[in-house]
Amino acid sequence: MPRGTKFKPEEIISKLREAEVELARGKKIPEVCKQIGVTEQTYYRWKKEYGGLRMDQAKRLKELEKENARLKRLLADAELDKAILKEAASGNF
Repeated sequence: MPRGTKFKPEEIISKLREAEVELARGKKIPEVCKQIGVTEQTYYRWKKEYGGLRMDQAKRLKELEKENARLKRLLADAELDKAILKEAASGNF
């Protein structure tokens, strides 16, 4: 796959399950990573983030991360507006 290709959580979980099966059969991690088409670094990162999750849990995790980012942006905008109004009210503009 081309560098930077994004995988959906469902694809990641299926690749991790495939890797677990191959590791159980006695293959080494570099061989398994080559077979599933990712680097070792990506494999370990995926395992850390998605290891032990089911498909529905992974989807929910991504939805919550997206919502959290949106709420953080809203909070930052609100704080900026508050600071601007505070400065305007003090007359130091």
